[in-house]
Amino acid sequence: MRVTFLHPDLGIGGAERLIVDAAVALQDRGHTVKVVTNQFDTSHCFKETEQLDIQVVKWFPRSVLGKMNALCAYIRMCLAALYICMFYRSDVIVSDQVSACLCVLRMFSSAKLVFYCHFPDMLLTKRETVAKSAYRFVLDSVEEWTTSMADVICVNSEFTAAVVRQTFPSLANRHLTVVYPSLNTNFFDSIERCDLSTFIPRGKRYIFTSLNRFEVKKNVKLALQAFEVLRKSLPSETFKKCLLVLAGGYDRLNAENAQYFGALVDLAQELDMSQDQVSFIKSPSDEVKVNLLRGSRAVLYTPDREHFGIVPIEAMYLGAPVIAVNSGGPLETVSEGETGFLVDQTPEAFAEKMKMLIQDDVTWRKMSEKGTDRVRRFFGFEAFSNRFDEIINGANS
Repeated sequence: MRVTFLHPDLGIGGAERLIVDAAVALQDRGHTVKVVTNQFDTSHCFKETEQLDIQVVKWFPRSVLGKMNALCAYIRMCLAALYICMFYRSDVIVSDQVSACLCVLRMFSSAKLVFYCHFPDMLLTKRETVAKSAYRFVLDSVEEWTTSMADVICVNSEFTAAVVRQTFPSLANRHLTVVYPSLNTNFFDSIERCDLSTFIPRGKRYIFTSLNRFEVKKNVKLALQAFEVLRKSLPSETFKKCLLVLAGGYDRLNAENAQYFGALVDLAQELDMSQDQVSFIKSPSDEVKVNLLRGSRAVLYTPDREHFGIVPIEAMYLGAPVIAVNSGGPLETVSEGETGFLVDQTPEAFAEKMKMLIQDDVTWRKMSEKGTDRVRRFFGFEAFSNRFDEIINGANS
């Protein structure tokens, strides 16, 4: 079949990882795949995008005087949808994240429509003023109305499915198809060892890694605060062997990334954490990321009520136990006490498990082995590929 993917920004986040994996999976199965996006930078993308036919449609700005980002995203996606209707013949169109474009596709295309909802957008913003509330009321209404236009609505976890039904009354009785994001284990296995001495000082035995975009909602500062608590609970000689790595997606066009990154640097200085104890990495390459996870004592996953979270999957496959907040997607991905720990969102709770993994080599090794097995069984690329192929064929039948 002819399958077209429509995505707002093909960067290096979890949503982008899923779309790239889905596109590659369907292409490998013989479908003709095209990807249309509003933003794509070859220096800020996943390596597998080299295999895909990608068209960038930039017919509208990302914001108006730094405001109305959501409205601009809706318009940009609607224009990209119009481009698809004018120039592509599609049997199935998979739209991701922004549902507003579905109204354009429904009006001007006969293709079956699949919408992948990572989380309701209306829950990801604040309403500080009357004007902002009115503005969001319109956008929220559009989001619910257009989401219902999809022939198939996919979500990334049972947690997200429950939230969608609670948030959108009109979808309370709609069937929502859970499709867990996957890990392309063959790709990860193909990445060779590389030198990380630029980021990791010599003599570091216990490396704790946070791998998230530099955004407020990811609560990366919790990792720094937990590391400070850990320092107070360990002998100084042991703590000297510890390193906290704060790595993640950094888009130079995203003001929040720059502001939050700066706030984290400032916090590290306030806590008197030297570069020998805390290492910052902006937008690490796949090679750096994979080798960093391979060498980590544990991965600190700090977001609360995260919709799914691909990082715990990557970490477990590469042998790093996960310490995550006990809410959202990690409740479905991390096996408590077997492949990691699910804890309260406090520095003390994180630090307690970090200390345990430093002091208990036996537990650490068992978790490392079980994590790899769990990902192969439940989140492997083959299972994901089969699932997405079923959805595409089912939508078109």
